[in-house]
Amino acid sequence: MLLLTKLNLVMSQVKAYAALSNDADLIPHKIERRNTKENDVKIEIDFCGVCHSDIHQVRNDWKNSKYPVVPGHEIIGRVTEIGSKVTKFKVGDLVGVGCLVDSCKECNSCKEDLEQYCENGAILTYNGKDKDLGGHTFGGYSEQVTVREDFVLKVPENIDTKAAAPLLCAGITTWSPLREWNVKKGDKVGVIGLGGLGHMGIKFAHALGAEVIMITTSPEKATDAKSLGADDVLISKDNTQMQEHTASFDFLLNTIPVGHDINPYLGLLKRDGTMVLVGAIEPIDPVHGGALVMGRKRVAGSMIGGIKETQEMLDFCGAHNIVSDVEMIDIQNINTAFDRVVKSDVKYRFVIDMKSLKEV
Repeated sequence: MLLLTKLNLVMSQVKAYAALSNDADLIPHKIERRNTKENDVKIEIDFCGVCHSDIHQVRNDWKNSKYPVVPGHEIIGRVTEIGSKVTKFKVGDLVGVGCLVDSCKECNSCKEDLEQYCENGAILTYNGKDKDLGGHTFGGYSEQVTVREDFVLKVPENIDTKAAAPLLCAGITTWSPLREWNVKKGDKVGVIGLGGLGHMGIKFAHALGAEVIMITTSPEKATDAKSLGADDVLISKDNTQMQEHTASFDFLLNTIPVGHDINPYLGLLKRDGTMVLVGAIEPIDPVHGGALVMGRKRVAGSMIGGIKETQEMLDFCGAHNIVSDVEMIDIQNINTAFDRVVKSDVKYRFVIDMKSLKEV
């Protein structure tokens, strides 16, 4: 544990798990981390969530992967070292790192605390451009990470640490649109899809005081949805139920992760209602213009949140004791976990106990 007083770019090797190609399993691998610069925080990683985006990147589903891929952008750990100009953190602090590790800090988006939309390109936690060491960034399936102070988050000590990890992606992805569209007490909110994102959407909307309706194709998910805080469940394949809820929702949070027909859901919105897509980042079926025009309805999109908003979300979670529902795994079981995520066989997020990496 050391307070550094000058710039030092000497590198150190740490253990990690990486995919070396798009058709390869994750295997033990050594990566380089920069030593702590004056504005840096070094973090020993305790837990890392498993996001479906990790799988997309490992398997090059988005055609932009850089190998080796070391995934992981839901990072929880303790500060072990700080640079000489760091003021927000001290050694021993419980901290988190989400999807971003840097941005230009100068464009209009960054100045408005929307670093995720950095006009010069936000630096992602993995498979982003590594401005210090060259090549690309490596994520949280590793022993340590060194991150610029401005992109490190304070994690409340009172919440379940391991279950806090998915808040750094699944949590902020659902929190951001709920806040941006001012969901509040008395609003009727529909959460479409019950998975890693949907279960957090239910928890947040419930805590904000909204009437929360889980919208799903699967009747068997009703019990789980209500235990998470949903007031009721709407089966979207049931035409009678859909008609009963016509033009009654103030806001719809659509977490379906693949392209789909959104037109049936537009009929659920009130005049001036909004549906926000947070799951599908691929083409969706054609939207019927009349469904929008006749009620002055809106379809929007949203992705994660800036650092300020993410900190607000974590503070809200601390105040309301909100965490994700997780299943813990060792890093040695990550490839099996990936297969289960693809099959939707997890309630609702895997988290890796990173001390298992020390045994590799």
